[in-house]
Amino acid sequence: MVSEEKLDTLRDFRKFADKFLIIRTKSGRTEPFKFNRAQDYLHRRLETQRTATGKVRAVILKGRQQGCSTLIQGRFFHKVVTTKGKKAFILTHDKEATKNLFTMAIRFNENVEPGLIPIPDTENAKELYYRELDSGYSVGTAGNKSVGRSQTIQLFHGSEVGFWSYAEDHAKGILQAVSDEPGTEIILESTANGIGNYFHSRWNNAMSGSSEYQAIFLPWYWQDEYKSIDDGFQRNEEEEYLFGLYNADGLTNGHLAWRRNKIAGLSKDYDAGLEQFKQEYPFSATEAFLNPIQNVFINARFVTKARKADISGTGALIIGVDVAIGNNDRTAIIRRKGRLAYNLEKLANHNTMEICGRLKRIILEEKPHKMYIDCIGIGAGVVDRMQEMGFDMVEGVNVARSANDKDKFKNLRAELWSDMRDWLYQEMSVQIPDSDELHGELCSLGFKYDSAGRLQIESKDDLRARGMNSPDGGDSLSLTFLSGIYGSHNSQIEVPQLNTYERSMFR
Repeated sequence: MVSEEKLDTLRDFRKFADKFLIIRTKSGRTEPFKFNRAQDYLHRRLETQRTATGKVRAVILKGRQQGCSTLIQGRFFHKVVTTKGKKAFILTHDKEATKNLFTMAIRFNENVEPGLIPIPDTENAKELYYRELDSGYSVGTAGNKSVGRSQTIQLFHGSEVGFWSYAEDHAKGILQAVSDEPGTEIILESTANGIGNYFHSRWNNAMSGSSEYQAIFLPWYWQDEYKSIDDGFQRNEEEEYLFGLYNADGLTNGHLAWRRNKIAGLSKDYDAGLEQFKQEYPFSATEAFLNPIQNVFINARFVTKARKADISGTGALIIGVDVAIGNNDRTAIIRRKGRLAYNLEKLANHNTMEICGRLKRIILEEKPHKMYIDCIGIGAGVVDRMQEMGFDMVEGVNVARSANDKDKFKNLRAELWSDMRDWLYQEMSVQIPDSDELHGELCSLGFKYDSAGRLQIESKDDLRARGMNSPDGGDSLSLTFLSGIYGSHNSQIEVPQLNTYERSMFR
């Protein structure tokens, strides 16, 4: 017979964690799970939402190793072993993280007092299943697009979502396996990994109130372990400013001393170390969402300025088209008149015929002086078809070919991106679409110089290897600079008209 006191402990997660859950600390010791400040705050936010709505939907932006995953694992384990019909699924960004989180669940299970919870009927490398409760706990890795798709889940934890390779696919798959019923929970958490990606988008939607998710930010200085000895520590001007902002919320000289040492350890270059620190240990959400590489080709502040400008476009209409079919890529189409870039379109799941149809309509309605299409790969067929239809203003561009200035640029792509950067950096204001996604693409690419001193822009393949999306919008905008910043002003040209049959095809 279980005593009333133990039943009360089983019902209350805080009491259950303190009494029965054993964790391994950063130092390697095992000890009872005691909430730290970040975990306490997170728990209260989740419980407030659950009480108000009957379910939990949360996007969590955090610093490194603040115990967020531990809190969620404990929360879900408690629900699985004390409630009937609860299936929890944890999706992580890599195999090692998957193994670590499941090991945590195994440790939880092994250290609960015998007789208080059922013995699992299934216990293997990725699943705990309790037949008596029809409840279970399983894990997967985000490297597989279809992972968890066929399951029925009540509790879902997405770990380090900013680093998922197939985030959009998982959103359409496994996240749809969670019903909208009371008692269900979806918790997405991550450190930041640049802007314009799936996690950044979910965070923005939560912040704006345009989704049912609540946005929860956990600042790094809430962690007591992120402190150094501060004897004789003197704050510099920057640290004095930060101390004034965050001291009332718990920032101490010890935290600032630890921060100074950490920045120095991240890079010999202070500015580079500072940028990396901001992403991994943010004071705010704003500074967290930065590009994760040190050698960013386009500075975000110029892009931010261009998003907020109000410019009247003058000169010839130049249209850039970056063609893509399949995977996570989309065909991107953007217009530019001088200092104004506008009306970015992205076409998903369009075949070449459909893309040609859309481009033909744009030409007929908007009468561009030039339409530049990246003709590498599938784009070559689009260029051929458009020119076959009589559109002489369409020009295929092989951005992998030699640059016009061969001594300065590795290839034409580097030259076009350099021209686009000069356009953004010029003293006269320019305007681009006010888009987080385009912002992220423009600020996502790194660069280097080859042995001959020529500029080389990071390739799409290297970008994908870092877990970033293809910069389709940025590439399409760069194409508009093939004829210079302003191009020709002769934009009124005659173009062939659609016949009746073609209108029905491209509608």
